[in-house]
Amino acid sequence: MKNWLLSLALGLLPLIALAAALPAAPPTVVYLVRHGEKDITPGLADPLLTTAGEARAQALADRLTRERPAALFTTDTRRTRATLAPLAQALHLTPLTYSAKEPAALATRIGQEYAGQTVVVVGHSNTLLPLLAALGVREAVADIPDDEYSNLYKVTLRDGKPAKLEVSHYGKHLEAKL
Repeated sequence: MKNWLLSLALGLLPLIALAAALPAAPPTVVYLVRHGEKDITPGLADPLLTTAGEARAQALADRLTRERPAALFTTDTRRTRATLAPLAQALHLTPLTYSAKEPAALATRIGQEYAGQTVVVVGHSNTLLPLLAALGVREAVADIPDDEYSNLYKVTLRDGKPAKLEVSHYGKHLEAKL
């Protein structure tokens, strides 16, 4: 019996080595951004982007087109849709609408339907942090001030590993406040 088990174990070693040498599944990459600068005229229920916001939307397209996202997600507001429009046009993709009130549902959808791919999500200053948490980001992320639009959050998801967060900026970035 011992010889049989030893033979079996020795026979499995090449298979184990082969499995270890196989490339890991590609990560799922999620880019999250806040919509571009919006018209702050009092009383507007669903404001449009300002000229600066339109320029930021183009900067987002310039920055993320080369990442070749498989899907684009937006809330159902004019400012988020407009922020995503240049990227959607460049990639010939139709943006998908999600509910900002259900971050776990979007995180689950991304994990199930876009595993191993790249997606882009445009949201709001008060909805991105719950979505980062739903994606598994455990590190503290600073609140997004009302006048900050340039943050680009990149979340990398790999099976069995904690979510990895990288924060950078795109378009014009606010100078440090005095």
